[in-house]
Amino acid sequence: MFQPKYPDSPTPPPAHTHAPTDPAPVRRGLPALSADQRTVAAVLVGGVVLTALLAAVAVTAVSVAIAAVVLRSLLHEHNRR
Repeated sequence: MFQPKYPDSPTPPPAHTHAPTDPAPVRRGLPALSADQRTVAAVLVGGVVLTALLAAVAVTAVSVAIAAVVLRSLLHEHNRR
């Protein structure tokens, strides 16, 4: 009932057929960017300035957190007495 049924005389599939293939599609590259030295310098300076600002904000946040902890401990000791 569930046995596979094979043909009486099987014919092997063809070994290889040469079929014409479509040529590969032409890849379009990215458009060329014209970046002169002034543009590169402006981007670099902007990056340095933004990095410096981020570092300043981080240092300020850490110092404010430390000051808050110190003030809290001083007030806690004052209230305990």
